Amino acid sequence: MCIRFFILLLSVLFSVCTASAQTISGYSVKWNTQSENSAGSMPCGGGDIGLNVWVENGDILFYISRSGTFDENNTLLKLGRVRLKLTPNPFGNEFSQELNPEEGCVYIKGRDGNITSKVHIWVDVFNPVINVDISNNQGMKIEAFYENWRYQDRWLRKNESNQNSYKWAAPKDPVTKKDEVRFEGNKVLFYHQNQGETVFDVTVAQQGLDEVKPLINNPLHNLVFGGYMEAKGFKASDISEGVYANTDFRAWKLESEKPLKNSNIRIKLHTAQTPDITVWKAGLEKPVVSDLKENKQWWTDFWNRSFIHITSDNDSKAKEVARNYQLFRYMLGCNAYGDYPTKFNGGLFTYDPQYTDTLYRFTPDFRKWGGGTHTAQNQRLVYFPMLRSGDFDMMKSQFDFYNRILPAAELRSKVYWGHEGACFTEQIENFGLPNPSEYGWKRPDGYDKGMEYNAWLEYQWDTALEFCYMILEHEQYTGGNIKEYLPLIESTLRFFDEHYQYLARQRGRKVFDEQDKLVLYPGSACETYKMAYNASSTIAALKVVTGNLLKSGSFGADSIKREYFNTFLSRIPEIKTRYIGGHETIAPAWLWERINNTETPQLYPVFPWGIYGVGKENLEIARNTWRYDPDVRKFRSHVGWKQDAVWAARLGLVAESKDLVVKKLQSAATRFPAFWGPGFDWTPDHNWGGSGMIALQEMLLQTDGEKIYLLPAWPKEWDVHFKLHAPHNTTIECKLEKGKIQLLQVFPRDREKNIITFLN
Repeated sequence: MCIRFFILLLSVLFSVCTASAQTISGYSVKWNTQSENSAGSMPCGGGDIGLNVWVENGDILFYISRSGTFDENNTLLKLGRVRLKLTPNPFGNEFSQELNPEEGCVYIKGRDGNITSKVHIWVDVFNPVINVDISNNQGMKIEAFYENWRYQDRWLRKNESNQNSYKWAAPKDPVTKKDEVRFEGNKVLFYHQNQGETVFDVTVAQQGLDEVKPLINNPLHNLVFGGYMEAKGFKASDISEGVYANTDFRAWKLESEKPLKNSNIRIKLHTAQTPDITVWKAGLEKPVVSDLKENKQWWTDFWNRSFIHITSDNDSKAKEVARNYQLFRYMLGCNAYGDYPTKFNGGLFTYDPQYTDTLYRFTPDFRKWGGGTHTAQNQRLVYFPMLRSGDFDMMKSQFDFYNRILPAAELRSKVYWGHEGACFTEQIENFGLPNPSEYGWKRPDGYDKGMEYNAWLEYQWDTALEFCYMILEHEQYTGGNIKEYLPLIESTLRFFDEHYQYLARQRGRKVFDEQDKLVLYPGSACETYKMAYNASSTIAALKVVTGNLLKSGSFGADSIKREYFNTFLSRIPEIKTRYIGGHETIAPAWLWERINNTETPQLYPVFPWGIYGVGKENLEIARNTWRYDPDVRKFRSHVGWKQDAVWAARLGLVAESKDLVVKKLQSAATRFPAFWGPGFDWTPDHNWGGSGMIALQEMLLQTDGEKIYLLPAWPKEWDVHFKLHAPHNTTIECKLEKGKIQLLQVFPRDREKNIITFLN
């Protein structure tokens, strides 16, 4: 009896532990027909490498992308395209291509008569290695082509510099410099080596910072990136030329020396900053071993730490929303450990641009809004959902991005205005300076050199505060020490204090208003309400980040610092409300001069800042803003970076949340269902997916201090089983069926007393 009970107990525990993985396998994407072109590709990746995989006319193809591969112009270059041919071709009568998110890989299978083949494509999470494992039921000739369109210098055409930091204001005759590609023995070696002047040098000179240039981190100088392709039993063959999607290329072929039943094609990558190519090659040739079992375990752990599974008897969109949430989280997991954060405008998974917009018949390197340029308002939506999903290790890339460029942001304040604090702009380069085209090449004489001469971006400095907030939340969620990031947070806050006092001194004798508060003018409520006086989004950001910094366990007991930030907190002005049709609403600012975009900063005090919302006395003011503010209503949408689904969830608006999150997370128009876009940016649109993830999470779980709100905006007609994370190392697993909670597991157990359940 005891043995049987023990076995039963083990089986129950095993089923609980593996429930996520078993359900994740149900979200695989399987195609039974080949693709027309690269727009019909699947994402595959791991570590910091992404592949777009598809099969076309019997050939297996994939693009290779890697975090941090920036050329002289700051284009995020792809590392090439691989094409595989099997002879005789097995992809005839029967064919399937499947993304297996549970294992983080793609399987391609084929049968033609009595020949069969199975191809397993996977990327090593722990080493920069791509593996293609081929298994045939009989010997076949195998050809592997490395295809490169940068085999010669490529002159950039009109609008093509949108892919780099020059954007619409490129220098005369801009060029993408050639790669080096050659056979070395029976390997194909390929690399790009940055040489000569780069956009870093041009930008530093443009912005009057040559005297402090050595103090600014230069990520482009002597950067080398590339790798080699090899396979045991293969020999170097020939070099050919071709055209794909209007782009000419050259192909270096490896072919099997004899027909093979089993084969492994291996592509190893390496990136380094060095002037000596032999040093780079030595790093490339360091031996590594890819462990498939270890990689599968990483993906198992990834899926088990959080999940959202939805079903409904009468709503087919329910499972679709859940599947696409999982698929997009998988795409984020492919750049878990990149040197640079996942790019909002396509991440590692862009493809030939003409299939996104026929106006852009450029190379596969193209994406709108640049490669090394980071638009902070968009990037934040990629990283906020990682808190609830428990993907804390994946946030380091974004935090380190800001930490690396902190010296440049502080230099801007010192050089231009003579005060302390870090001035981070909205369209910011990977070396910490404003994008040169957004900064403006045609500037009036005497115009403040610290300012962007740009109607959308002037005085737009807030967004760095959201990443400071994420760092502080990371500490709250994990209990980890964030001391390495405290200088970043402190300096970002200090900028607002010192700079707005500086601006006040330019206007008159007094630096504070009659209540001894800072005057945040000129300011900007997002990119929308311009020349704003005390923007609500700025006020909310400063209040929450400063307050959380003072509560941080890593902040310490330095009495001078603590007194300074307490004083700073006391002089942040209050958020203003206004009446619209007799209803009290949150004002975007105290005053403003014009409207320039379609963002909704009057709801930023709801998300991300959490000053208004569910469980708070001021909820009705925020709901009035949602319902009655004419701009809020006019700007409402689910497209791209629009956050209306998130705000609806934060306001406990069940029907509105459901409607908007379905529009957000329903399948994209592309073949792969999570390649949304282009929205306002590009395809795949990662801030579209990120905002959808946040909205779905907030419908299920919200927190306010110690309080945990369960199902605050959830439609009870949707059954759901989820596991999400909350502050203080808390995880909540809940199963709702037929409007009733069937399972609720809270860890640690003592946090269960903080649960407040909403079943609308």
